[in-house]
Order: sequence, then structure tokens, then C-alpha cells
Amino acid sequence: MKEQNNDILLLKKICRQYDLGVLIKPPFALKGGFMHKMYALFTEKGKYAVKLLNPYVMQRADALENFQTAERLELLLEKNKLPILPAISFGDRKMQQTDGQYFYLYPWYDGKVIKGQDIKEKHCKKIGKILARIHALDCRRDSYLPEEIHIDWDYYAEQFFIKNKELYQLLVNNRKLLIESQEKGNKALKYMPKKEAVCHNDMDAKNVLWAGDECRIIDLECLSYSSPYMEMYELALCWSGYEECNIDFNLFQTFISAYEKAGGELPIDWEVLYDCNFGRLEWLEYNMKRALGIDCSKEEVAVGISEVKDTIAHARYYAVVKDEILNSVL
Repeated sequence: MKEQNNDILLLKKICRQYDLGVLIKPPFALKGGFMHKMYALFTEKGKYAVKLLNPYVMQRADALENFQTAERLELLLEKNKLPILPAISFGDRKMQQTDGQYFYLYPWYDGKVIKGQDIKEKHCKKIGKILARIHALDCRRDSYLPEEIHIDWDYYAEQFFIKNKELYQLLVNNRKLLIESQEKGNKALKYMPKKEAVCHNDMDAKNVLWAGDECRIIDLECLSYSSPYMEMYELALCWSGYEECNIDFNLFQTFISAYEKAGGELPIDWEVLYDCNFGRLEWLEYNMKRALGIDCSKEEVAVGISEVKDTIAHARYYAVVKDEILNSVL
């Protein structure tokens, strides 16, 4: 509660400093993100959304450089009229800072996130097409250099044995699966095509706002150059029910087909993509740290615990449906 009250005071100061107008109702938190905090600001001059960037993320050595890259690519998407919700610029800068807190300010868009069970073919077709357009903005051959991941699962098990017996048991029970996934993923990276392109890197359902059949893509701070094959595959999974551990393979194929018809290039070896899709392990490690209270606020611990459970459930489901995934694309 104290932290939220401090946020409210900061948001009122932002309204004054950036001449947003007097608040006509108290700022209120918006749901959806797992890393940063979002608030709605309704003032006499307009409606806005503000993203308070996680201070622990901003302490990383490469944080500011990554955000600067994302801002340059956001401008590229704006120039090419992609359906995004870009941050408002002040003084030729999108990222702002008040009292040591970095933030982005956005115009309000009266749309809503579509829940997994409400995703239809029309949504998959539209997002698949938009993704192909993003990937076509700037492609580079022979430049994608993926990095292997090396997570010490036993270290985290030891830490959880002391601090959280439930997560300790969960990690122990799934140790073999996690190790095999990491090893197969690292091996498969050697066979990944070296093509890279502009990628959103987090364009799942929670980061798209819909108003009827129109949409706006949000959370653009992860924009970077990465593998278009991996992003296409990961998003086809996410938009077809992977998050709910219940993939609708008709939606999966619909997404991929729409991407290809819009000019997106499909891979030759889908099994390489399947094995390389182990980025969730890095997300799992990040949340194991949060669950242990490492480099995060106290209120993030509960989020970390929940995400550890969900991410391991996803890893288990992903292993079970391997043959169905590959059979649907081969």
C-alpha cells in the first residue's frame, strides 16, 4: 500500500511537470504486465496511460541502450503506419524521468485485451499479417547470433529448499525436463537460420488492444533485431492457446498461413524451431530470482512465485504436445 501511495504522488507530479492537466479522478492501476507498472491518468485535458519502468530492470548495464534501440525501431514502425500505440515524445525523447523514476506516457486507447478463450481465426489472421509486415521492415541475412543459456537448476533448488519448499519440490520433480530442454535448445541453436529482422519480442494477446476489428500493439520497449522464424513460431503458439495449455491447432495453422500469405518466410526445419523455443527457461530463471527476492521489490515476490508455477506448467505441456505441433506443420 505504501508503494502504491508513493506511485500516486509521483503520478500527480508527472501531471504537473508535463502539463497534462488536473486529475479528474484518482490514478488507477492497469492489469496485464508482469514486469513494469501501468496506471491510467484521466485529466481535464485528456486520458493517458503511464508505464513506470521497473527500477531493478533499469539498473542493468544494457538497459538504457536496449530502450534506445527499441525507441528507434518504434519510430520505424510509426513511419510505416503499423497499428501500434507509440509513446508520447517530450523534447524529442520518449523515455522520461521524474525523481529517478523512468517512465513512458501514452495516449489513451479505448480498447481491450482479448482473453485466450475468445481468440478467433480473424484475430490470428490479422496478427499474423501484421507480424509479417513488421519482419519485412528491415531484414538482415547471416547476422543472427543466438546465445546459449546455462541455468544452474540445482542452485535454485537449493535456494528454494531453504525458502520455499513448494517451489523446491516443483523444481526437483521437473529437473530432468528442464535440463533436457536446455541441452536440446543449445544444440539446436547451431542449426538456426542466421536471418534476423525487426521483432516485437512480446506480441502475445496481452499486448494487443482491440476495438472491434481494429487493434493497437502496445509494450514496444522490447523491440529489437532477432529471429523472425522464432517470433513467428512463438506467437503462433501463444495466439492459439499455448498460454492456457490448450493449443487449438486450427488457430495455430491459421496464424502461420496468414503470416506466409502476407510475405513472411517459413522455416525449413520446424523441429529446430521447436527445440530452440526455450526462451521460457530464461523467463523461468528471472521469476525464480523474483520468487527468492533477488533484485526486485517485495511486491514482486508473489508475482515471481506465480510465474514460476505457470512457466513450469507450460514447459510440461510443451513437451507433451511436441508430436502434435510438428505434425500440424510438416
